[in-house]
Amino acid sequence: MDASLVVTQKDQFQAMRRVLNTNVHGNVKAMYALTAIKGVGRRYSNLVLKKADVDMTKRAGELSEDELERIVDIIQNPLQYKIPKWYLNRQKDRTTGKYSQLVANAVDNALREDLERMKKIRLHRGLRHFWGIRVRGQHTKTTGRGGRTVGVTKKK
Repeated sequence: MDASLVVTQKDQFQAMRRVLNTNVHGNVKAMYALTAIKGVGRRYSNLVLKKADVDMTKRAGELSEDELERIVDIIQNPLQYKIPKWYLNRQKDRTTGKYSQLVANAVDNALREDLERMKKIRLHRGLRHFWGIRVRGQHTKTTGRGGRTVGVTKKK
């Protein structure tokens, strides 16, 4: 079964939108299209669309420039729009002490900085990242050997 896409005004529909340095597919519903942006999940995009008063049934390609600006503003400044602190993905940052929602390249930068800090202060987690072994308490006796084959060789 093929889902048909009904567009009221053909000149306003865009198949690909550029939002926060990310390509967003226009033929997907707006809530799911926003999840293409790193740092924005389904629940956060749902909340952002509700705060921006955007119709949930709209496709991303049907959004007007005004709606898109409101969405981007809410994603970047969630606390100004009364989104609770516990909803954000960067709570009480170690350096600034602020609550924020990291999106796009900021997610990668923050992760890299956190790992560098852990390595610098010789934290157990940082050392295991440095050594390239499992970090979160998994067993490593038999698994995660990094592609080396282990086994018994046949006699000829």
